[in-house]
Amino acid sequence: MTLDLTTELAAARVLAVIRGTDTAAAVATGIALLEEGVRVLEVALTTPDAPHAIAAIRSAAPAGALVGAGTVLTVGDVADVIAAGAQFIVTPAVVESIPEAVRRGLPVAAGALTPTEAYTAVRMGASAVKLFPAALGGPAYLKALRDPFPDIAFVAVGGVGLAEMPAYLSAGAIAVGVGGPLVGDAASGGDLDGLRHRARAYLAAAARPPAS
Repeated sequence: MTLDLTTELAAARVLAVIRGTDTAAAVATGIALLEEGVRVLEVALTTPDAPHAIAAIRSAAPAGALVGAGTVLTVGDVADVIAAGAQFIVTPAVVESIPEAVRRGLPVAAGALTPTEAYTAVRMGASAVKLFPAALGGPAYLKALRDPFPDIAFVAVGGVGLAEMPAYLSAGAIAVGVGGPLVGDAASGGDLDGLRHRARAYLAAAARPPAS
């Protein structure tokens, strides 16, 4: 049965993005996020030995948690992350990995910025559109995109900090993807305690209903 990524993201509201320079630290980061209650996370393939990190985090994940792969660009990348146990993929753009992942039963959050890119990504089979970099247009741009595309599930990613998160949710994002503002330097061997504190803050914000 194919995972309903849109429903899972809408329930979680926070997609944690792990992108670091150390494999073991990336694994520790993922486990810490899961322990704090984050339920959907991705490991970017720019992280050293990312497939190993994905497999290790997946093996430690509780029931109901989702571990995906980010920055998935090629057909080969799709094969690698499937072998590692990734449950979904995220792309930074409209790329060849989208139809390949869909063909192999893996849901996709596809990166797009323009209306044409968003429409194309969905036509290629993406379950959700990762509006990236969201900060380029802000919540008002997301709201404008949703007017012609009310049925596209948008995830705002790129420059979305804790202060900006409510505005994106109010503008119609089903979730926000957060890397640096949440993870900090933890995935490169840095502060895990700070990571845990920030994770709790993001989850508390996600639990509040968005302003109408």
